[in-house]
Amino acid sequence: MLAAERAWRKPHPLLRARGAHPEGRAQAARSCIESVGGQLHGFWYAFGTHDGYTLWEAPDNVSMPAVGPAISGGGALRSFETTVLLSVDETIEALRRAEAIRYRPPGA
Repeated sequence: MLAAERAWRKPHPLLRARGAHPEGRAQAARSCIESVGGQLHGFWYAFGTHDGYTLWEAPDNVSMPAVGPAISGGGALRSFETTVLLSVDETIEALRRAEAIRYRPPGA
């Protein structure tokens, strides 16, 4: 197994946010992410619906969602969205598992 494949076994959230006060916040984001055992891989600003994007590695799916509300609660964000990214292998495995699920729609 490649090192990159092993790294994707941890959650990799993409956080999209609208800031309340535009300024350089990469170090503040890094500190919050590292405080839950995560690692910041990138921080970008963009034009569009969201002002900022971070890509980071989280130790688990419990620590990950703690960061957005913590930052937002301090007034730094107007809104945020988190998307957990899946590796190609994880996506293929999920699709394989979906084939085995038997679902009955309501009323059927």
